[in-house]
Amino acid sequence: MLYWTRLLQRCDSSEMTKPDQEHPTVPGMRLQRFLAQCGLGSRRECEELIVTGRITIDGKTVSKLGTNVKPLEQKVTLDGEKLKLERKKYYLLNKPPGFLCTSKDPQGRRTVFDLFPEGGPRLFSVGRLDENTTGLLIVTNDGNLAQKLTHPKYRIHRIYKAQIAGHPDREVFTQLKEGLFFTEGKFKVYDIRPIKKQGRSTWVEITMTEGQNREIRRLLARTGHKVMKLERIGFGPIRLGRVPMGQFRELRREELGGLFQIIERNQASPKRKKPASEKSAASKKTIGKLPSGTRKPAKKSAAPQGKRKSVPKKKTSGRPKRAKNVKKKPRRGAR
Repeated sequence: MLYWTRLLQRCDSSEMTKPDQEHPTVPGMRLQRFLAQCGLGSRRECEELIVTGRITIDGKTVSKLGTNVKPLEQKVTLDGEKLKLERKKYYLLNKPPGFLCTSKDPQGRRTVFDLFPEGGPRLFSVGRLDENTTGLLIVTNDGNLAQKLTHPKYRIHRIYKAQIAGHPDREVFTQLKEGLFFTEGKFKVYDIRPIKKQGRSTWVEITMTEGQNREIRRLLARTGHKVMKLERIGFGPIRLGRVPMGQFRELRREELGGLFQIIERNQASPKRKKPASEKSAASKKTIGKLPSGTRKPAKKSAAPQGKRKSVPKKKTSGRPKRAKNVKKKPRRGAR
């Protein structure tokens, strides 16, 4: 909590465009993390810089991963140039179509980072939008925050507005909420609701909690409703608003605070997993289920208590046998 409080103090809206006078006290940290915070790339890319021997600490070359460094006490250089921590920047970009969310494209296509002025800190996007999707995209140089915003366990809601072909019914919406299976696993929407009909198409609002590759387009295509337009309008508590297409603005202090609150709340209350006992009980219930459309056989009714079952009498043929040792009675008039 103290980390986020200090960070918010540094990101006050009145000071967003001013350079830092002093860096906050930074304790010892892993060297690759320090390099990433200096804007040299991802931690994996920074590890390559260390292994290749391009980093020195107080004049000594370091090539071992896991080395600790104290930035305020030690001098760290890359190819002889001193490194320093960059001030954290947080931007909201209204991504236009035709731009990629990648730092480099081998085919030379335009990226979202071409929309930012040169000479600034090394930026990267929080998640990705495909080339034809427009709308809200958070761009920052804070790798720690970006990693948490994209991690599924923090359950950050992403809100989209889409124009899809046809007029889906409730069964389609239920199917999308329950999920469909793809090569990568099960995809599903958190929520979907219709907004309005436009000719032979329908505008819907979709809420997601994860960001898989072209997830929304693939889900709707599977149900027979192709996506015609797709725009992200919300990310957690942040809304796109009236930011013009292709323009950006810095995030406000209350917007950052809302993101941090969601992260802390979801980190304190992780998503509950079913215990093994519940899973086994559920599997036992499903084993005894009959296929749909079949009826269970009627149970035989037990005999009521207090009444004995009637036993059929044995059939006898001819005269009944006379018991042994029984004297015959004399006939009347016999002497």
